[in-house]
Amino acid sequence: MSFPKRIYTEEEVKRARELVEKGRKHALRSHGSLAFKEKVKRALELVKTAGYYDFLRTYIRTIKEIDGLTQLRQSEATIWANTYAVENPVDAASLFVQKANHMKEYLEGKLYYGGAAEKRSDEKRVEFVKALKTRSREKQVVEECDRMLELWREGYLVY
Repeated sequence: MSFPKRIYTEEEVKRARELVEKGRKHALRSHGSLAFKEKVKRALELVKTAGYYDFLRTYIRTIKEIDGLTQLRQSEATIWANTYAVENPVDAASLFVQKANHMKEYLEGKLYYGGAAEKRSDEKRVEFVKALKTRSREKQVVEECDRMLELWREGYLVY
């Protein structure tokens, strides 16, 4: 059984959920300018470092450059991201994991938007940054993780 081209109807969501439960992973792709793809590649390296790459590939099929607001397109299992969203590789990596968590909840039939869902996805993002900080050997990455975690503690960083 192949993964549905779109994940919109009840039957398509059910089929996608069944495949995920069986361990199906996407061959994650990025689409966009060369600069965008290079920044996405760097962010994905950090996702791998933190140990979240399989999680991301389970729920996200594509990361696509757009000229607009960064968002998850559940029906496509795609993250639409603008160039600003991938400028900082630590922030981009944590955003990708957050969007994968949204997609996971969508497939599970949970309410994946709104206050409680946003809190859960924010917690997943912080969890990711903490894992990256622990596993990375790059001084700049660790410092950026510390900076982001401090901003979240102080309430200055919007997820």
